[in-house]
Amino acid sequence: VQLQASGGGLVEAGGSLRLSCAASENIFSFNSMGWYRQVPGNQRELVARITRDRSTDYADSVKGRFTISRDIAKNTVYLQMNSLKPEDTAVYYCNAAGTLDDYWGQGTLVTVSS
Repeated sequence: VQLQASGGGLVEAGGSLRLSCAASENIFSFNSMGWYRQVPGNQRELVARITRDRSTDYADSVKGRFTISRDIAKNTVYLQMNSLKPEDTAVYYCNAAGTLDDYWGQGTLVTVSS
């Protein structure tokens, strides 16, 4: 399984970005698809996740600002990030959670300037 993440970049505080994660397989075959982020020296943390039945989970720090969605026909998961804050700066990783294995994309850097 290959996950190709894109959409990161530099944005001013209050701005928006949309991340995309294109999977090489049907994303409906996974239990969930998600976005995680990691700052150097910290553990990777869950940002948002969408399950096969379209249930969603968000980190408290992004609720109301970020939205995860998917396009099954395109095998792609999106993360719409609005009202970005400097503390959102991190490398964002796409994840596909299977029954036995987890798969990770290469990461895309999001930098939010104050």
